[in-house]
Amino acid sequence: MTVPLVRIRRLNEQPVVARGSYVLYWMTAARRLEANFALDRAIELAREKRRPLLIFEALRCDYRWASDRLHQFILEGMEVNRRKCKSAGVTYFSYVEPRPGAGKGLLEMLAHEACAVVTDDAPMFFLSRMRACAAARIEVCLEAVDSNGLYPMWATEKVFPTAFSFRTHLQKTLRPHLDELPLDQPFERLTAKRAPLPEGIEKRWPSQPSLPLLPIDHTVGPAAFTGGSEAAQARLKHFLQNVLPSWPDSRNQPEVDGSSRLSPYLHFGHIGSHQVFAAVAKQEDWTPAKLGKSNGGKKIGWWKMSPQAEAFVDQSVTWREIGFNFASHRSEAPDDYETLPRWALATLAKHENDPRPVVYSTAQLDEAQTHDLLWNASMNQLKREGWMHGYLRMLWGKKILEWSATPREALKSMEQLMNRYAVDGRDPNSYSGIFWVLGRYDRPWGPERKIFGTVRYMSSANTAKKVQVTRYIENYQSPLRSILR
Repeated sequence: MTVPLVRIRRLNEQPVVARGSYVLYWMTAARRLEANFALDRAIELAREKRRPLLIFEALRCDYRWASDRLHQFILEGMEVNRRKCKSAGVTYFSYVEPRPGAGKGLLEMLAHEACAVVTDDAPMFFLSRMRACAAARIEVCLEAVDSNGLYPMWATEKVFPTAFSFRTHLQKTLRPHLDELPLDQPFERLTAKRAPLPEGIEKRWPSQPSLPLLPIDHTVGPAAFTGGSEAAQARLKHFLQNVLPSWPDSRNQPEVDGSSRLSPYLHFGHIGSHQVFAAVAKQEDWTPAKLGKSNGGKKIGWWKMSPQAEAFVDQSVTWREIGFNFASHRSEAPDDYETLPRWALATLAKHENDPRPVVYSTAQLDEAQTHDLLWNASMNQLKREGWMHGYLRMLWGKKILEWSATPREALKSMEQLMNRYAVDGRDPNSYSGIFWVLGRYDRPWGPERKIFGTVRYMSSANTAKKVQVTRYIENYQSPLRSILR
């Protein structure tokens, strides 16, 4: 098998049906046609049953925070997928729901004609609930396949409390998984002809890809960057050539292009972690044979790459994938305040009634109407572009904690603002960032302070001393739409 068994989960007890007309790949999270274990698995089944492949990619309109920004980013990716499938002679069926509930029954109709259904195993947003509902209705085998990271989510049952503990685990266990790679050109393995769509399906479920006609939030305009796998690859190439050589020194500087800016593409699966890692390894002339022995969880030295590459890989593997470790192994909702470490819950509770210097409502924060110019600028960047500089995200969250009546109210505000405006919101990694503000993956810090207790404190004044922000504030003092597109 091409796809490792540890990445495959059977979601129901239904059989693989020999009479089916095709194998259905229900694309929900890994929205790309390369380096995708779920697509590889669907092609494996298609070859085994000597059937063609049907790729089904859908977009509902009633998810929370649905907007022009999120819809357009996904639609741009759909257009790339449609074009690539047409060129490869693979049947691709996309559906953009025109009104809430209009897509009901569509997946069952497609599955009814299938030998089996393969989908993405991604523990984010509403996808877990959607998979569970589908598993109860579909009458053929439904498998979910993990394409989220270098380390398979189900290779361990442990939930790691810190990046250090997770990094230590990776240094002991990751090596074999680096040889298990998704295919760069999966369509080359297909042997059957194009799959036939069930009769009348396009007439019964007409798609509506026109944004102005959709019942979504039109006040949140498109992002300042384009979606799709081609745009993701272009951004990766730019990062490797122009940004990585000075990383990580430049990544904390808001006034320079010092971040990878790959998180929106990773969130919607327009690029995969294996593709990012492979590109870094190629530039470093690195192979797994160069991997060092475990060095006790230290950030630098294990990968045997250049310092800047090792620092980036630690961010893109350790820090990104620890979020998937948490989200996949915990049954609680991603915004459950009680999932914070005990020490954080205790210290925040102790200081919950401390007087705040000022309290801002979520609406005031949304309008960037605070006394803090740097915070306002970061909020305006998020609203204007659909992305916020990584270092300032930490400050952004810490100030919301300081300016909210309670830590729970701070969590609600952070979730609402990040998930409404950030293209990379609603993701295990973005929730890691939100909860890091409140103490997750961190440790107690002294001295004990009002409001924060022993949760790590940050201030705009100290941030302005560490990084250059004058031009940043000038650039983002207004929430006006960016002219970049």
